[in-house]
Amino acid sequence: MATPDTPAETESPPFFDIPPNRLIGRGHAAGDFLEAYEWEVVEESPGRLVLDVHLPVHACNPLGQLFGGFTPTYIDLVSLLATRAGPDRLNPDVDRHWLSTLNMRIDYYEPVVGPRFQVEATVEHRRGRTYLVTTKMRQEGTLAVFALTTLRSQDLVIPA
Repeated sequence: MATPDTPAETESPPFFDIPPNRLIGRGHAAGDFLEAYEWEVVEESPGRLVLDVHLPVHACNPLGQLFGGFTPTYIDLVSLLATRAGPDRLNPDVDRHWLSTLNMRIDYYEPVVGPRFQVEATVEHRRGRTYLVTTKMRQEGTLAVFALTTLRSQDLVIPA
């Protein structure tokens, strides 16, 4: 039975209501914090996403740069969504399994200052349930952040 905290198995999470040319809808905790419902999909193919995103003021340090502690939130969310990228990403008939982040390594090269920047995530390798994803954040074409994330699919099926 559905409770306010656990939707019924047949109900889709609210963030699956995705406007055109967007990656995620409203209603996802991390996505709402980063205002991901405003991100634009520049390029999408199986296992690859290129996004044009903005930097919300509440994610900035006092110098107006992306606060380093919030960088992993961008990387985690985009890495997870890159594993589902492609023509079936919005197909409600595709089983969607829960993904857990096992490891994340982040290298910072330049500050991200916005107002907009690009995030590119690519599934570099998949073996069984394990994914290896690279994520690059670029500020005006310059590589600002590089990350390597290891994810694992689990049996828990989330509703589409």
